[in-house]
Amino acid sequence: MAPQKTLSPMAWALLLTLALIWGGIFPAGKTMLHEVGPVTIVAYRTLGGALLMWAVVLLRGVVIPGSARIWIGFSVMGLINNVLPFSLIFWGQQHIEAGLASILNSATAIFGVLTAAIFFADERLTARKLIGVVLGFAGVATAMGLEHLQEFNIRSLAQLALIGATICYALASVWGRKMLHDVPPTLSAAGMLTFSALISVPGAWILEGAPRFDLSALTFGLLAYTAFLGTGVAFLLYYRVLALAGAGNLLLVTLMVSPVAILLSTVFLGERLAPNAYAGFALLALGLAILDGRILRLLRIRV
Repeated sequence: MAPQKTLSPMAWALLLTLALIWGGIFPAGKTMLHEVGPVTIVAYRTLGGALLMWAVVLLRGVVIPGSARIWIGFSVMGLINNVLPFSLIFWGQQHIEAGLASILNSATAIFGVLTAAIFFADERLTARKLIGVVLGFAGVATAMGLEHLQEFNIRSLAQLALIGATICYALASVWGRKMLHDVPPTLSAAGMLTFSALISVPGAWILEGAPRFDLSALTFGLLAYTAFLGTGVAFLLYYRVLALAGAGNLLLVTLMVSPVAILLSTVFLGERLAPNAYAGFALLALGLAILDGRILRLLRIRV
């Protein structure tokens, strides 16, 4: 395993910026849903993100591949890394708090470790990873609330939709490693967002009707924020942090997004989460910290 890179001040600044941007997506989504359907939000998000990423690809002079394998990789990636998880998240937010949605979304790293262990021989489930995964699952169950695990209603279904989104992300990371490992990151983002838009734009029209132009200025502004800043710029920041600090340090953004989303949702939406949501996030955060490993190294605990 490659040694974990040290986080420079620049990497920390970019990591915090990324967490602020992605944390804002959850209250923004909750607000937009008052006027726009979940699949329509996905359509705006992926189309705007694709346009921005293609502009970056062309400005950088990235060579566009002709391989059918790569374009098939883009198409599947667009479906399982964008269309399905984005739709599940925004649909779920119609029925649960934005802050809770962000907490459940942080389980992405937990499922990512689990799926990597299943599909890749070099990602075996060590004792440390197993402890982190178990704590993560306990955190998810706690955040959802035991009462919602015992009955089936729209709220429990919405929470399961968020878990479904995290599983999609985990499977997408496997697919990307297998099919797109040799593709420049900006081109990979542009390609998958293009296919995401090709799926979600007609899908939104069929499921939720033609786009409306009588939306409030706030909704239009949040749609632009979600598409360009929350998707296009966020992808660029993500890949920059990856290059500067490595994949291990990127796990920190998962820990940072939920507090940002909870704070913004409390201030701007007046949300108040139940105590079990905070307890669940604490368990999830502990599980993620153990997966990250730096706390154990600091305490000189070997697992």
